[in-house]
Amino acid sequence: KAYITKVNGSGPFRKRILEMGFVRGEEVRSILNAPLKDPIKYEIMEYEVSLRRSEAVMVEISVLESDAHVRTDDDGMLTEEELSQNGYHPAYSHNGNNNGFHNPEKNIRVAMIGNPNAGKTSIFNLASGAHEHVGNYSGVTVNSKEGTLTHNGYTFTLTDLPGTYSLSAYTPEELFVRKHILEERPDVIINVVSASALERNLYLTTELIDLEVPVVIALNMYDELEQSGRTFDHRTFSELINTPMVPTVGKRGEGVPQLLEEVIAVYRQKEYKYVQIPYGRVPEKSIGIMMRELAETTAALWKIPLRYISIKLLEGDKEVERQIRQLPEQEKIMARRDKERTYMEKLLREDPESAFTNARYGFIAGGLKETLSEKTQFADSTKLIDTLVTHKYLGFPLFFVFLWVMFEATFRLGGYPMAAIDWMVEQLGNLVRGNMAEGPLKDLVVDGIIGGVGGVIVFLPNIVILYLFIAFMEDSGYMARAAFIMDKVMHRIGLHGKSFIPLIMGFGCNVPAIMATRTIESRSSRMITMFIVPFMSCSARLPVYILFVSAFFPSSGSLILLGLYAFGILIAALTARLFRDTLFKEDETPFVMELPPYRMPTLKSVTTHMWDRSRQYLQKMGGPILIGSIIIWFLGYFP
Repeated sequence: KAYITKVNGSGPFRKRILEMGFVRGEEVRSILNAPLKDPIKYEIMEYEVSLRRSEAVMVEISVLESDAHVRTDDDGMLTEEELSQNGYHPAYSHNGNNNGFHNPEKNIRVAMIGNPNAGKTSIFNLASGAHEHVGNYSGVTVNSKEGTLTHNGYTFTLTDLPGTYSLSAYTPEELFVRKHILEERPDVIINVVSASALERNLYLTTELIDLEVPVVIALNMYDELEQSGRTFDHRTFSELINTPMVPTVGKRGEGVPQLLEEVIAVYRQKEYKYVQIPYGRVPEKSIGIMMRELAETTAALWKIPLRYISIKLLEGDKEVERQIRQLPEQEKIMARRDKERTYMEKLLREDPESAFTNARYGFIAGGLKETLSEKTQFADSTKLIDTLVTHKYLGFPLFFVFLWVMFEATFRLGGYPMAAIDWMVEQLGNLVRGNMAEGPLKDLVVDGIIGGVGGVIVFLPNIVILYLFIAFMEDSGYMARAAFIMDKVMHRIGLHGKSFIPLIMGFGCNVPAIMATRTIESRSSRMITMFIVPFMSCSARLPVYILFVSAFFPSSGSLILLGLYAFGILIAALTARLFRDTLFKEDETPFVMELPPYRMPTLKSVTTHMWDRSRQYLQKMGGPILIGSIIIWFLGYFP
């Protein structure tokens, strides 16, 4: 283990790892290497994350904890009088409509926000009765989903937003979430927090506090915190941040009714009290100066707190800068901002971005120190499983064995119900043939409609089995490990391990796989992945493969089927390398990905995901194939 002293570099990558907890003074442990020695898995703030060696060297560390604390010229907090002059108040109230968020009607618009893997979509599904995909890896929700429910006389319109670590503009998802809050202006925000990784998850909460929006915190997966032997005084912490916190277990629905009651209580409040995060003497002074500067401009007319705008300007947020540059006073504002950034860097001996991030984590750590019992060892089961599935020699064989079992089950087990369905379709055709008068209508029904629909339904068992395995990989957390061990291989074709997740999803259906590429930060890597996803043999092609394999290679069908899929992967790899060398010449994409703890998928979650995807297959393929069958029948019947 070691302690972080400094994070070098600049740009989005540095911003991301700062937000994920790589801040000065934080303890970090190296856990294990991927089978090809790159990337490396680290433990920080009680969760695991993977970094490439080329990126890990940007983080300076020391084995001595004392070296991680750098002396600055920030000699504490401003006095109470100075704070008041700068517009800072530890806790203050807003009366009336709360910047447009309050609505006296009994229709509550709720936005659900949280980190990836926090269980946000599980709560959304249970509360709204929807069946959105739940997965144990980042990037499951790639756009917003909406659902409605009625509780205690109130109608809730729930919006499930993409998982995000912060409200910066680092990824399309983060920008989308921030725009939704500021433009759609939900009445209440449910901030879903993983109770097993509080320090990291509450970083997003501090940004919501700066944004001054009505928030209710769902302490999800609270059972995991209790099973670890830890205790959390959430009532005391709730008082510290003036925000209600409700323990929940999303997968079982525990605490969801109480969560909805808290949402109603917050919604009905006519006066909201917000806590302001104390950033220290130097940052607070610069924030106050920027607030006074903005108050004299048209930015004061925006329905956004001036304190939030000031902080984002000092942090160097590109999206806020873009909006400020559209104002007539932009030169004056940006000149003052640059002057304050220089002032902060000189006195703090670190850039403002790091200063604000450190202060947020410092505020969180201070609150948790008084309310959360000492941390225990990371889940032993996760470490034990990872020593096998990411082992130097066993990692790849186990992965390919899993793929072989998946295709073997798809081909062999799917063959039995496939034969039964084929027989039933044939009997239905014979029944209709024997009871209808001769003519074009009979031929249309038997050969066109029954033959066309039967050609889709007969392969449904194979599709169901394929989706069953993919759902298990996603929900258990193994999908993230597959990306981890495949990173170096993907790196050689100009991509990274995170691109591997959409490619695996492409085996089920290319459409959601292409949508999943939105979680890839680099535009060039995102575009390349989108272009090569169609080379992944999706479920729609599986019936064609099975037809030919059964006809020509009946004794070695599963191996031939695996070979067809492997050939598609090979072509995809060659295409990706070609595109990286020609059309998308850009610096390599950093590989920063959370490795969630393994969780046993629930039968309901896996079967729901399996059936929903299979139903989509029938809907998407049934229509075109039916129409195509009728057209082919028409061309064959009428010469």
